[in-house]
Amino acid sequence: MPVIETRGVTKRFGATKALDGIDISVERGRVLGLLGPNGAGKTTLVRVLTTLLRPDSGRATVADCDVVADAATLRSRIGLAGQYAAVDELLTGRENLELVGLLYHVGRAERRRRAREVLAAFALEDAADRPVRTYSGGMRRRLDLGACLVGRPPVLFLDEPTTGLDLRTRNQLWQFIRDLVAGDTTVLLTTQYMEEAESLAHHIAVLDNGRVIAQGTADELKSQVGGDVLDVRVTRREDLSRAAEVLTRVAGAEAQTEPESLRVTVPTAGGTDALIAAGQELGRAGVPLRDLALRHPSLDDVFLTLTGASSDEPPDESARRDAEGEG
Repeated sequence: MPVIETRGVTKRFGATKALDGIDISVERGRVLGLLGPNGAGKTTLVRVLTTLLRPDSGRATVADCDVVADAATLRSRIGLAGQYAAVDELLTGRENLELVGLLYHVGRAERRRRAREVLAAFALEDAADRPVRTYSGGMRRRLDLGACLVGRPPVLFLDEPTTGLDLRTRNQLWQFIRDLVAGDTTVLLTTQYMEEAESLAHHIAVLDNGRVIAQGTADELKSQVGGDVLDVRVTRREDLSRAAEVLTRVAGAEAQTEPESLRVTVPTAGGTDALIAAGQELGRAGVPLRDLALRHPSLDDVFLTLTGASSDEPPDESARRDAEGEG
């Protein structure tokens, strides 16, 4: 039986359909990576699965509990780290962690041991006995992430857990998640970092406009893009539109434009010819280049192809609505 499963889950906020018939399934000891542009419904789905929002229709179960009928029981079986730190500023870091252990009914000696382990894992040992109100934003974020791990719940929901973390702490969290999964913990992870999804997720689901538009392993999703990807970086931004016309003509597919670069997917086995032709045609068109390269498709290419959005686009109003459960 799947540990996390939804069937036809919907959720509306006024005229906005935040979730439009979501079907996902996660087996025990696996990581599901949930990708999607800002406002796609990722956070709304997490809130439904963690009993913070009631679905309008459909059915969702987590750890053998219905998210509506068995909400009280379910809350004792899951851990959640949202996009914003939720810690008690009046308590010390250590006290915050031990309090979480107490709420999970972990014995005194064990919850102290787990608190020490988390403090070490997230480089908070030196600040362990300081009030959280003295912590920086990044330290609070790390403490919040550590708190959801103290109870060692069988199911973890991590909503963009590494946003704002430095590279060292991000890598530490990744290893912590791998260790938990090796011990049979099930994880649902939303992220804007394609590298994170590829490194941690056994299965990936892409959401857009409240629907699952694609799912599979990272390799399966990459295969949907098609052939190799031709990347072009121009010297002058004013040449982007002319370069896009050339690439579209050479590759026989529409070029995707970014602030100072373009990318286009070329037919399978035609990559080298397209690379040579693009260099020649751009030279004839008088478009000076900073770089011209051919590579295999990445998850970023999958994301852009499926949603039409860059994976690292800045937050917008739709993201705010999603984070607040409005969309």
